[in-house]
Amino acid sequence: MSDVRNDWTKEEILAIYNKPLMELLYEAASLHRKYHDPNTVQVSTLISIKTGGCSEDCGYCPQAARYHTNVEGNDLMTVNQVKAQALRAKSGGSSRVCMGASWRNVKDGPEFDQVLEMVRTINKLDMEVCCTLGMVTENQAKRLAEAGLYAYNHNIDTSEDYYDDVISTRAFKDRIDTIENVRKTNVTVCSGGIIGMGESLEDRAGMLETLTRFSPHPESVPINALVAVEGTPMEDQPPVNIFEMVRMVATARIVLPESQVRLSAGRTQMSREGQAMCFFAGANSIFAGDKLLTTPNPDIKEDMIMFEELGLNPQKAFYKHEQRESIEAEKSEYKALGEKPKWTRPGHKIERNEQKKKEAIAFKKEVHALKKEALSLKEEDLVLKKDNAVLKEK
Repeated sequence: MSDVRNDWTKEEILAIYNKPLMELLYEAASLHRKYHDPNTVQVSTLISIKTGGCSEDCGYCPQAARYHTNVEGNDLMTVNQVKAQALRAKSGGSSRVCMGASWRNVKDGPEFDQVLEMVRTINKLDMEVCCTLGMVTENQAKRLAEAGLYAYNHNIDTSEDYYDDVISTRAFKDRIDTIENVRKTNVTVCSGGIIGMGESLEDRAGMLETLTRFSPHPESVPINALVAVEGTPMEDQPPVNIFEMVRMVATARIVLPESQVRLSAGRTQMSREGQAMCFFAGANSIFAGDKLLTTPNPDIKEDMIMFEELGLNPQKAFYKHEQRESIEAEKSEYKALGEKPKWTRPGHKIERNEQKKKEAIAFKKEVHALKKEALSLKEEDLVLKKDNAVLKEK
């Protein structure tokens, strides 16, 4: 039977996940060596080109406008700002830049045109360029491909069964449709998920089952450990145990043998020994840099020291797939259509998400009241100063 399958069942995947750890590691490491260089790791840098203010209610995300977190929002960065960060990433050893914008979905217009120019600019630096911008239509995906996009990230997050316990503002099918729109181009697919959100082991197996159904499998599969951020509905979730992460990586490697499995969020909670186990189990991609959108991440210098200790080498750009040509905007075949796709809004309520929304509203009201009180005191102080000045004159 072929190693690359699209007919894995949840039960089969769960049985792999639950194997004795040494047996699981041996099987995963053997497959890893069959399909990949075990001493080469692809290094990506994530840049948040537009932070905060997102209209979604993802229970794990500090960028949701409805929650009160310490995330400072910013408008869309300029092309020159992104280029400067990309050059720093390249000098540090990254071969790929992934640009993230806190959008529900891409909308045709000046901001998307600006992102397309960012894609062209980074591609001309001979770096792989990836975007994660929310849902995209087929035409928008083709415009990104024309600009020279190498990969598009759109995580499925969790299993279809558990998805409605995490997000209520868009449907699981919207994620699948976006990935299928990207597949209609030459852009590679990056899609994975998060563990530690309160899901069951069956849900973890279900997430991997969905990823194996794609044909071909996603070229990159990020495995994130939840970073529980204060103010989000999942702030009280306990950290993911390192052996859970190792098992998830190993299982992903076995059922997705050709994909690059990426250690993403949560690496700051992992020791070097833990990360080494993940690399042995089949992880061959990381996000480097001191921040992943809004959450902490190991500094790239620390990662290069770890690479040296483990005898690992950064993967060169375009090692897996050829560099795309960037078509300039004026020569583009695909133009903005002004589309208004009807992405789903399921409308169900998630109790913990609603509770955090209420707390955020209450906090904003309290801050507003305090500001109003401070303004009133300031005005009273000015009146007193004027009265004192009049008395002094008399």
